[in-house]
Amino acid sequence: MSADSKQPQPPEDGAATTADSTSLLLSHARLTDGRTVDVRLVGGRIEAVGTAGSLTAVGARVDLTGYLLLPAAAEPHAHADSALSADTPGPVSYAPEDVQRRATEAALLQLGHGATALRAHVRIGDVHGLGPLEAVLQARRSLRGLADLKAVAVPRLLTGVAGADGLAMLRDAVKMGAGVVGGRPDLDPDPAGYVEAVLEVAAEHGVPVDLHTDGDDPARLARLAAMAGGLRPGVTIGPCAGLALLPADAARRAADQLAAAGVTVVCLPQGGCAATEVRGTAPVRLLRAAGVRVAAGGGALRDVANPVGRGDPLEAAYLLASLGGLPSEEAYGAVSTHARAAMGLPGVRVEAGFPAELLAVRGERLAGVLSLAYSRIVVHRGRVVARTSAVREYCDSAAALDLPRQARPERPERPERPPEPGSPPPGPDVRS
Repeated sequence: MSADSKQPQPPEDGAATTADSTSLLLSHARLTDGRTVDVRLVGGRIEAVGTAGSLTAVGARVDLTGYLLLPAAAEPHAHADSALSADTPGPVSYAPEDVQRRATEAALLQLGHGATALRAHVRIGDVHGLGPLEAVLQARRSLRGLADLKAVAVPRLLTGVAGADGLAMLRDAVKMGAGVVGGRPDLDPDPAGYVEAVLEVAAEHGVPVDLHTDGDDPARLARLAAMAGGLRPGVTIGPCAGLALLPADAARRAADQLAAAGVTVVCLPQGGCAATEVRGTAPVRLLRAAGVRVAAGGGALRDVANPVGRGDPLEAAYLLASLGGLPSEEAYGAVSTHARAAMGLPGVRVEAGFPAELLAVRGERLAGVLSLAYSRIVVHRGRVVARTSAVREYCDSAAALDLPRQARPERPERPERPPEPGSPPPGPDVRS
């Protein structure tokens, strides 16, 4: 490939086109196909990809020697209003300032893991009204330029006399800025009526639908698929762990119906969330065999539903590979390519013309990265927005075993300078 080869431009995305216009060169990055390349980013997009050493830096330069460069991950199923509340003494506060703080901190944690886009489910109604949603929308504004956060409005009831207020509040939530409508139909006395109401609001405002369901009722899934078919911009359901508990024939029929309706399933390999009862993971291989698009999310992030939830997309991919039996490429695709598609975001490939949403992880191959994903560099809209550096050291006696050491290769053209006393271990090389 020539140094400045260009690929056809993918469709433009409004968020990406507002990116910082500075230039950044990612040098000596390893790709999953084994090539080592330079990648130049300009204006929030990948301008050029060339062989290592072939591209010149106009602005800053990041040396990715020893790192695998991937499309960035995305988080399609977060719970921003309840995140990081497991250790709260007493009742969890849903005061707007507390929700905003938790939502912002949770998004930054997930950004550090590599998720540059997040879809956050937020409960509305009951005693808190629209306050938590307003707080999450404020967190979204404060995160602009660091990560893209979109809120899903989640009402409790939508049918009958009790649901009238919820339906009015759902419409108000969309007007406030909720980009997705959702909820849990299984909690409503009329689950089919709940789905119908959500789809109606979605059609009115042209927004996607993202519903919680355990997926353990084949008849209910069949009705949902029949109602959802053809809705644009689309319907997502999850985590559907109950599908794995159905008889094989019933599960296959349900998967075929979801595939025919174009419904996306988001599974939660790291555990469930407060909106569902069945723990476990959806039958990913069965769904994929039927043609269902399957993405993976983090779900609960250290709240009462999962006090140890990490919200780490690479851990979700690891679990899909280690427990679900997916090849590493498919497992990572569930938290990157398919997660972005489920969220209505443009695709990302390490090719010229695509959005500069990238994740560099120390390692040579994807399987190794999913196994030991420690050091990470996250790029959003063409600039480095998060960096995690991990250094492993052993005592002197371990050196006698002549084991491999974690270190960057020597670069003759730029010898390393000894660190200052007390300084932290060096991270990836950044040059301006």
